[in-house]
Amino acid sequence: MEQKIRRDRNMGDNLRRLRMDRGLSQEKLCAQLQRRGCDIGRTTYAKYEAGELNIRASVLIELRKIYHCTYDEFFAGLDDEI
Repeated sequence: MEQKIRRDRNMGDNLRRLRMDRGLSQEKLCAQLQRRGCDIGRTTYAKYEAGELNIRASVLIELRKIYHCTYDEFFAGLDDEI
């Protein structure tokens, strides 16, 4: 059974910033993710950036490889949201 994690922090702004810093559209990013085995479409990814859907760990792992960044960059500033 898949465990649901309650959304209590929004990393969407960080996801958007990282994508924009690399000059990628959501469509191009999703194409790269699909080539890496992540079955994700643009509408789903848009929900990640909007904070409407939790991002899967497997997607974060592949995004880190695409962006050549640390995991800290995904979570930057989230400890200040309380």
